[in-house]
Amino acid sequence: MKLPRRNFLHLAAGAAALPVVSRIARAQTYPTRPVRIIIGFAAGGPADIVARLIAQWLSERLGQPFVIENRPGAGTNIATEAVVNAPADGYTLLLVHAANAINATLYDKLNFNLSATSCRSPASCVHPLSWR
Repeated sequence: MKLPRRNFLHLAAGAAALPVVSRIARAQTYPTRPVRIIIGFAAGGPADIVARLIAQWLSERLGQPFVIENRPGAGTNIATEAVVNAPADGYTLLLVHAANAINATLYDKLNFNLSATSCRSPASCVHPLSWR
């Protein structure tokens, strides 16, 4: 394949300009306001301790407060439903536990579909085993 000189120069100029353009185009900073992490268990338990450690780590690195909100009851379904009904802006997170997967298969009539709706944005679910 023979590439004409003019086309080659256009490609070379585009390749040279790409790093400059990528520095100009930046995403919005996240988070710009406090973030809620909702837990489906009572305060003081292992899930609460893990969530508070995650919140402290994220708060130190991102510079915004991460607020822990405990919503126990119904086998974590109350907390999951609160996250599903929250706006999908990444400011309401759910601490996912094995109970969430069990409830999705155990209960026939839930007001949400865990796999399809609750993790609709990349930052809406936090799993304690994937955090380091």
